[in-house]
Amino acid sequence: MKVADSQGISELCRPVIESFDCELWGIDFKLSSRTRLLRVYIDKSEKSIEIEDCEQISKQISSVLDVEDVIQGEYVLEVSSPGIDRPLFSSEHFRKYVGSRVFCKLRIPKYGRRKFNGILSGAGESDIEIEMDDESYSLSYIEIENANLIYDY
Repeated sequence: MKVADSQGISELCRPVIESFDCELWGIDFKLSSRTRLLRVYIDKSEKSIEIEDCEQISKQISSVLDVEDVIQGEYVLEVSSPGIDRPLFSSEHFRKYVGSRVFCKLRIPKYGRRKFNGILSGAGESDIEIEMDDESYSLSYIEIENANLIYDY
């Protein structure tokens, strides 16, 4: 099986993660000329993620990915909590954090910019609304390269 996409990797990782009473928050797969980096973010609804959770899940995921031969060549696997500045991967994530400060980087510029740092004022099935500089900006999920919460201290 040669699945070099986040969706296929997610399908393989999810049962492992759930067997530890955790949930898959998201997958970030980066390819560069020198390395392949697979970041797997896990979360728990009732408790905090502990380092032991990450270690155990990392070992299991590594075994599954190696057996399935999902990623050709060498890669680095990181398993961690999304943290307080958690990345946002899905429309559900955005809906959960309406009213929070977010940072979004777009694939290509829109409204004359690629970076948006403001209050997430709405999240639908296909787009989000960000309030910044006394203006509202509508961004489609497919336009967003990456997004994360901004923790206000």
